[in-house]
Amino acid sequence: MTNSQLWWRGVRSSKFRHVYGRPAKREGCYENIKITKNAHDSNFCAANPKFVAIVTEVAGGGTFLVLPIHNTGRLDFNASRITGHRGPVLDVKWNPFNDNIIASCSDDCTVKLWYIPDGGLATHLSEWLIDLHGHKRRVGYIEWHPTAENILVSAGFDHLMIVWDVGCGEAVNVIDCHPDVIYSMSFNRDGSLIATTCKDKKLRIIEPRRGIVLSEGVCHAGTKACKVVFLGNTGRVLTTGFSRHSDRQYAVWSQNDLSAPLCIETIDCSSGVLFPYYDHDTRIVFLAGKGDGNIRYYEVVDQAPWLHYLNQFLSGSPQRGLGFMPKRGCDTTQCEIFRFYKLHATKGMCEPISMIVPRKSDTFQEDLFPDTAAPTPAVSAHDWINGRNCNPVLMSLNTGVSIQMHKPQPPPAMVVPIAALPTTNNNNIKKYAFLSQETVPDYRPRDSPNIMASDEYKRGERTEQLGDSPKTEFQLQRAYSRQCEELKLLRKQLANRERRIRELEEQVQTLQLQQRKAQSSHK
Repeated sequence: MTNSQLWWRGVRSSKFRHVYGRPAKREGCYENIKITKNAHDSNFCAANPKFVAIVTEVAGGGTFLVLPIHNTGRLDFNASRITGHRGPVLDVKWNPFNDNIIASCSDDCTVKLWYIPDGGLATHLSEWLIDLHGHKRRVGYIEWHPTAENILVSAGFDHLMIVWDVGCGEAVNVIDCHPDVIYSMSFNRDGSLIATTCKDKKLRIIEPRRGIVLSEGVCHAGTKACKVVFLGNTGRVLTTGFSRHSDRQYAVWSQNDLSAPLCIETIDCSSGVLFPYYDHDTRIVFLAGKGDGNIRYYEVVDQAPWLHYLNQFLSGSPQRGLGFMPKRGCDTTQCEIFRFYKLHATKGMCEPISMIVPRKSDTFQEDLFPDTAAPTPAVSAHDWINGRNCNPVLMSLNTGVSIQMHKPQPPPAMVVPIAALPTTNNNNIKKYAFLSQETVPDYRPRDSPNIMASDEYKRGERTEQLGDSPKTEFQLQRAYSRQCEELKLLRKQLANRERRIRELEEQVQTLQLQQRKAQSSHK
């Protein structure tokens, strides 16, 4: 059933039936931005009430822009960027409890956290707060926990998901239940569950603290990427993907039974990956395709057909990615229930698009703006790791809330003592001392016993020095991940061995049966 057919079922009463999209004027857009051309299926944009972050194209390494939210207009060519990654940046996400902290993941297999001062960047930023190592291949997606402080989940192309406690820079858990590349992940409202989609076409509901798969099932039969989002506290999830005939479709599932969808509908036959965005306060799902110019939106209900088509925002310019503003950053005086930041695929421009409910009154609309999630954690990282779950702390959009942002301190293990850092003068002294030494050539033959003995002595001395040095936390994490990879390989080899044994036993039984038949025929 297509969207046009839904219009002929009669008029359904809904206060969101006339929601429309209003793009910002030219002076309200961000122009002259070299938006990344990476083919990775990500948003490449993130926003909060203070800043907007945009991944940019660069010849080497990886950079992204962070602009104050009100600094619209044409961007300076030499604008300050974040330049600490050694590979292309694939995803960026703002900390929901600190508007000055942003996390980024990259092709260089790392996840980094950055602190942005309130006025924005004055120079290029290459010094990160925390550098997280643990993935063996590029890290494609990151997601902050919605209620717990300092909990971050990363998904890499090594088929691993790592739950991090960024407050101490350590991995809480490594989830290795995916046999192939992970396409997307989404927390539920209180962060007790996480849903994922994978290249093996399966949808999984995972308990992130223990890494246990609670339920799984095949979601979409197509070969392209599937995306997933939890529909609040309803116990349902929404997935977008492709059918066997490459038609785009969405499906609603019960998180307790993924054997069959509650409903599945075909949208169109375009080729762009559909990204779902869910608004918990209005219970509206927005579907935007990569390369499309339109944004569809649906209202979520608690009975079949589970989603009701409302309308769509039409535009002639295709989008490369879409960021969105948290509800506490929307303009309640204009009845703005959602705001996108559209990255144009053909222009170097980021365009804000406001989704507005038309109302004549200028007063605060309580039915449109119930209490929303506040920038305050509901539970600490330690309590969440020990099994405690909490719903988000709520705030009123009418009165607002005052939150003091701060720059967090790096964990003690990652702090480098100032005395251990050589100064510029010491470097120059050492350099000039080395250059002033006279080079004395050694004309003895290579296989001389004296030279061989001295080389063995130097190698032994070097080995002793390396053996005596204490292992750093990074080395321990690398050793742990290496052992996990070896264990995974051994399990796979053991499974292949058992399968081969079964095949040989079946062949032996077949040959014995043939031999018996041949003997009986001779008799």
